[in-house]
Amino acid sequence: QVQLVESGGGLVQAGRSLRLSCAASGRTISDYHMAWFRQDPGKERELVAAISRSGGDTFYAASVKGRFVISRDNAKNMVYLQMNSLNAEDTAVYYCGAEHTSGPYVGRHMREYDYWGQGTQVTVSS
Repeated sequence: QVQLVESGGGLVQAGRSLRLSCAASGRTISDYHMAWFRQDPGKERELVAAISRSGGDTFYAASVKGRFVISRDNAKNMVYLQMNSLNAEDTAVYYCGAEHTSGPYVGRHMREYDYWGQGTQVTVSS
């Protein structure tokens, strides 16, 4: 079992940047595909970006492609989300997720992920 703790959220002006971090403990994240999801109140948690176990494959939602970058450091058991050119539509609670699988396919939906952090709020003021 892996425990995940997100940090780095906050209030930021539109056009600025934030870097989210996800610290894992309990097991090495090299066994997991990792992802960042976000959720607005009353809406389903949606994928923002995902990264394979080795870091060789990444996937981005269309709304963030070209602005956000997901990365991981397996040696440090950390996952990051660099968010640039933020806008008001990026406001949400951001969650780090871990998908335990031996396959190469990186999950796109929240039901494919086995472990979650508590979330960190990102608020972008326009």
